[in-house]
Amino acid sequence: MDDNGHWVLIGAWTVLVLLLLPKLVLDYRGRMTDAMSHIAVWGLIFMAAVSIYAFRDEIKGFAGRVSGEFSPYGTTEVSGIEGERTVRIRRSARGSFFARADVNGAAMPMLVDTGASSIVLKSSDAEKAGIDLKSLSFTIPVDTANGRTFCAAVRLKSIAVGGISFDRVDALVAMPGNVKESLLGMTFLSRLRSYDVSGDFMTFRS
Repeated sequence: MDDNGHWVLIGAWTVLVLLLLPKLVLDYRGRMTDAMSHIAVWGLIFMAAVSIYAFRDEIKGFAGRVSGEFSPYGTTEVSGIEGERTVRIRRSARGSFFARADVNGAAMPMLVDTGASSIVLKSSDAEKAGIDLKSLSFTIPVDTANGRTFCAAVRLKSIAVGGISFDRVDALVAMPGNVKESLLGMTFLSRLRSYDVSGDFMTFRS
């Protein structure tokens, strides 16, 4: 609220008090103690209302953090302001971040891996996304935590995490049986406006 808004609010309350004051004087004649008690209570209610309004952004952020503590890992919390979409992902018990992604419209968990140069889909997830494994050529060598494997290059129609969605995204499909988890790598992360980790949450911004 700007300065003009503050003065309008103060003026409105002043007019209200002046209108009610004569009635209060008549109603509480001879009961000054009751009058002061009720005035104090309504004053506290008014101050509480003003404080909640003044700190509404901080309260909203605090409420979001508290609710996040009770959310299961991988839960995406979406918020939006003009020109920006934000998704927060809670850390798993293993210490990693798993995003609940939609690939070509198919839901699947994906391990967020900033060290992976590309999105990597395990074979079962690729099939869920409608990719025909028989048509792929697994000729691209990729080093993973489990050793070297071979992948095939594909282009996803779409991939979304929470409210953030991108079309025509390059990805790799791992040879069947060689990768345990699909990876959300840099071909997705590099399209974001920014991403960062704070405490037990990773935040995507687009």
